[in-house]
Amino acid sequence: MKVRGLLLTNLLLAAAMAGFGAWVAARVAPGTELAVHWNAAGEADGFQPALPALLWPAGLSLLVGLLMAAIPRLEPLQDRLDASAPVLRATWIGMMGLMIYVQVMIAAPVLGWRVGPDLLLAGVGLLLVMVGNALPKSRPGFFVGIRTPWTLTDTDNWIATHRLGGKLMMAAGAAMVVAACVPLAAQWRLWAMLAPVIAASLVPVVYSWWLWRSRTAR
Repeated sequence: MKVRGLLLTNLLLAAAMAGFGAWVAARVAPGTELAVHWNAAGEADGFQPALPALLWPAGLSLLVGLLMAAIPRLEPLQDRLDASAPVLRATWIGMMGLMIYVQVMIAAPVLGWRVGPDLLLAGVGLLLVMVGNALPKSRPGFFVGIRTPWTLTDTDNWIATHRLGGKLMMAAGAAMVVAACVPLAAQWRLWAMLAPVIAASLVPVVYSWWLWRSRTAR
């Protein structure tokens, strides 16, 4: 899998984000704190001094980029890596987009922009849809996919589990997008986010065990 283009894009993006963060921080009074966390109701409940608050999305974007670039070199099953490349690329591109929006959210009060966490929630949902769509194309590996003892040792189990997991992940992402667009009470919004994600995480694991058990019991 070739990562040079994405890595270069990520490095340039992180540098641009750092420059943007420093520029915005220079426009606020000393001691100003900016929101860096929002609760399920969309209310800011965590704050940091302006410069660290504006720079951490750039730092996290850089860290994610380096990690994603390292995975292909660390993967022992190199012959199967190309099949899992769409999942890695979708995750990488989605994370870069999310970090840009997080930084924009943090900078918005300084610049007089009106953006909120609803679009961030929708962005996470779209990321899940992207990854879920690519998931069935993956093949057994140690860094990408639903890695259980039963999927890693049986390619047929891996394929069946990832087909189900991809559909569930896309459904969880769609539920997040709907939760972001529909006015809901905070507690209902939290459940609308968590329940589909928990189901999309746990059901494929149980399903992969069930497939293995049903085959070995014959």
